[in-house]
Amino acid sequence: MTKGKDAVRYFFSVGEPSGDLHAANLIAALQALDPQAECSGFGGDLMERAGCELLYKLADQAIMGIGGVVKALPLILRLLGQTKQHLASWRPDVVILVDYPGFNWQVAKIAKQLDIPVHYYCPPQIWAWATWRVRRMRANVDRVYCCLPFEETWFRKRGVHGAEYVGHPYFDELTQRRLDDAFLENQRGRDLRKVVALLPGSRTREVHQNVITLVRSARKIAENVPNSRFLVAGFKEKQRPMLEKAIARSGLNIEVHVGRTPEIIQLADAAVSVSGSVSLELLYHCVPTTIIYHLNPLYDALRSQFLRVPYITLVNLIANRELFPECVGWRDLSTQVAETVCGWLSDKEKREQLRLELEQLKSKHAQPGATYRAAQMIHGSIAEDLSQAA
Repeated sequence: MTKGKDAVRYFFSVGEPSGDLHAANLIAALQALDPQAECSGFGGDLMERAGCELLYKLADQAIMGIGGVVKALPLILRLLGQTKQHLASWRPDVVILVDYPGFNWQVAKIAKQLDIPVHYYCPPQIWAWATWRVRRMRANVDRVYCCLPFEETWFRKRGVHGAEYVGHPYFDELTQRRLDDAFLENQRGRDLRKVVALLPGSRTREVHQNVITLVRSARKIAENVPNSRFLVAGFKEKQRPMLEKAIARSGLNIEVHVGRTPEIIQLADAAVSVSGSVSLELLYHCVPTTIIYHLNPLYDALRSQFLRVPYITLVNLIANRELFPECVGWRDLSTQVAETVCGWLSDKEKREQLRLELEQLKSKHAQPGATYRAAQMIHGSIAEDLSQAA
């Protein structure tokens, strides 16, 4: 497919590590359909390796919270100016946004002003809070590729008629992932103690907020289940000192491994995880998990006023019930976390019952193919636009 003598052009706007992964896989799928396709935009290393020419590595920033936005405001304004200039000169056939709503709403608005179609892949969870933001989706986004089964209906009822459910791309990544067999063999050969995975999140701020809860929970689990051991799955090497410092203060013998999240989940009998997309990986491997998220007192007080869903975890939202217990707030919830995990470790029947329920949910919703379905829809929509313009 060509645009005159030029290749079809895709502009991506991605601001988080998980979005970098999903966008990189989408780029690969689009290039499989059209090897001449050109991609540029904001993203991360994975997108760059997939062939996207990055204007800025925005996914490395992972700006969070009001304070983070204020601090990064000069950068944000500069990037939005760069976006307008680039879109006007490069003229992509479509702008593809991946989550990251605060910044991407502005990118969508700029694209619409330039009469460039806007597609949202992995849309922000506006059904969870501040639902008024759906007006922005209606005004500036042409197509929405929904990841969760209830999203298409939710968007369409609110006038976003370009919404379609494709499934969650995270499951595509999981089916293709290759584990380090040597690491697994080494860990399994150590002893027969039950393994508890500690997953502190991908964003450095999240790690800082939640590492104390993770360590306190581990201490209480170890006291009640002596035949347990703990593996921390760090996301970035620069987060290791923070993790090891908190562990050293606890006096526990906890191993920290960076870049070993898939292997640690594979080894785990149970897990304690910061809320995030990793919950889908825990579902895929049917690992009994307690979800944590530490909030400051103000955010915790406001949560009940603004949150429009009963759960914060994707797995629970998909299941429409609490399969993964959630411990969220500003108080010390480590006792509650430990009691739940100890229950699974000490009671095999209880643990296996949850695994069975997770397996049933997985068979229904955790299936691959979302990336290719989205790529086909995007590719097809551009072909349709070009044929109409011819």
